[in-house]
Amino acid sequence: MLDFINYPVSAILWFWHSVFGALLDPDSGYAWALAVIFLVFTLRALLFKPFVHQVRSMRKMQEVAPRIQELQKEYAHDRQRLASEMQKLQSDQGFNPVSGCLPMLVQVPVFIGLFQVLNGFRPGESSNFVFGEAGVNSFLDAHLFGASLSTVISAPAEKLASFGTDRISMLLVGVPLMIAAAVATHFTSRHSVERQRTEQRSSGPGVPGQQAMMNRMVLWGFPMFAIIGGPFLPLAILLYWLANNFWTLGQQYVVYRRIDREEAQRPPSEDSAATAEVVDSTVVSAEDPSERSRSDEQAELPGIPEDRSSETDAPDERR
Repeated sequence: MLDFINYPVSAILWFWHSVFGALLDPDSGYAWALAVIFLVFTLRALLFKPFVHQVRSMRKMQEVAPRIQELQKEYAHDRQRLASEMQKLQSDQGFNPVSGCLPMLVQVPVFIGLFQVLNGFRPGESSNFVFGEAGVNSFLDAHLFGASLSTVISAPAEKLASFGTDRISMLLVGVPLMIAAAVATHFTSRHSVERQRTEQRSSGPGVPGQQAMMNRMVLWGFPMFAIIGGPFLPLAILLYWLANNFWTLGQQYVVYRRIDREEAQRPPSEDSAATAEVVDSTVVSAEDPSERSRSDEQAELPGIPEDRSSETDAPDERR
């Protein structure tokens, strides 16, 4: 069903294995491990521009969050009008919440495709998408420090033996990969959540309870999945997971700094200028209510504020 994804994924894996196989032994676990890692880098490089668009879209959503809350309060009993106003706001501000989720949605079928490709390397198979029988046997013979890249830690001992490995070797390689993948996932999520919190503080409203719960799940739930689900994933998938999170962490650092520089160089918008004027007028009006009331009372008395002759006539009266 996902052959339109499986074939391109396997083709990229084949390309990188051909590159590193020419430099190293084609049956080496290092060649296959590097091929999986650079498969990740290739796929994420293709998704770089959508990721930048996602960050910009999320930034724009944070900026218009107060306006969205106002619309939700104003049209709380008119869902049709609320939907219309929301579409108008999105059109005016030039962002789409759905497009912000595109990179994450694209990675899901890619992850599934990679899992199917790696799961297709089985003993006795004559082909696996773009790989022929020689490619299948080469992957099956690939070992990283004695652990097979194509099988899982929780596999029965007989199956592990058929892949030329054992439980101890799989644990010695698989457990560090699981821990490293969990740590990388946590720090990637933390960087993203802290960024989100910073932008929310700058935009005004605090973090809703539901979103705070989601942030905790991202910070701790996703990393725990690497520990819990790791024993049931091929080692090559754990390599993919680890490389993917390291790429994401570096990409976030580069993209966020780039957008911050653009924001710092951008002149203040008309909306921010108008907001500043409103704030200034509010400060002036709230400066000293007693003085304002006193001046208003004087304005009601005839001749006092406008008739300044009393000040000039005072010396004559003293004469």
